[in-house]
Amino acid sequence: MRTIFIILMFVAAFWAFYEQSKDQPNKILMILAFAVFAFGLMRLMAKVPSKEEKDERENRDEDI
Repeated sequence: MRTIFIILMFVAAFWAFYEQSKDQPNKILMILAFAVFAFGLMRLMAKVPSKEEKDERENRDEDI
């Protein structure tokens, strides 16, 4: 599933840059590409644990 989001993000970024390079870029397509990119980034980052959570867990383990 992770690879799908990575590929989707690269396609959306390429699509947005390609659309921006045109003489008359379609703003709706650019907004859609950005939204897809942001959604993919959000889904990927949701699975990355926070560094603060890790530090808190280590501190709790040391206190015990």
